[in-house]
Amino acid sequence: MPDILVVEDDTALRETLVYNLSRQDYTVRSVGDGLSALKTARQAQPDLILLDLMLPGMDGIEVCRILRQEMNIPILILTARDDEIDRVIGLEIGADDYITKPFSMRELMARVKAHLRRERLIRQEVAPSDETTQEVLEFANLRIDLSRREVLLDGFPIAIKPKEFDLLVFLAQHRRQALSRQFLLERVWGWDFAGGTRTVDVHVHWLREKIEPDPAHPSRIVTVRGSGYRFEG
Repeated sequence: MPDILVVEDDTALRETLVYNLSRQDYTVRSVGDGLSALKTARQAQPDLILLDLMLPGMDGIEVCRILRQEMNIPILILTARDDEIDRVIGLEIGADDYITKPFSMRELMARVKAHLRRERLIRQEVAPSDETTQEVLEFANLRIDLSRREVLLDGFPIAIKPKEFDLLVFLAQHRRQALSRQFLLERVWGWDFAGGTRTVDVHVHWLREKIEPDPAHPSRIVTVRGSGYRFEG
């Protein structure tokens, strides 16, 4: 069963989360501060992390930023604040989702299941299924290595966030097909993702900044008016 790390400094809430997740047959570990979160995550390599923002020692934003550079797993932020800027910062540093306190345990469990299911489906979709499956996609000076989850431009690796990579792979595997924002959102983030299609636009913008010769006039990921995006290669 999936291994989940709960990072929450409120003892009562942490114990409640551990209890409810354990009832779903998940393997659950828990810590109450940022430094312990880093240490435990590196050692245990969990399948998903529930991460509180307001932590002693090192806040959740910094923990998320560091972990996102080291591993590709769903990170769900738990926050008592509902300010838009907090949500944007959390998503920009690599969090996959956020949930505002107080929240219902049913909603949280549904989010956890959805993210675990989505990660499993994404891995199945991009993993080689037979001998004809391409493990490396190449387009002129752009190389996408699926097994290494690495993108190289002119032979040099570029820094790319997990969801940016997933989106780029999906676009590249459907080359020259017009894909709507809603379709991309459902296939890359999952049909039950709490965010809107603006999430797709933001990630496309980030990708263009990294792989386009001229991001202001994109030639690789082009906008299809009234529809969405098309990858030209």
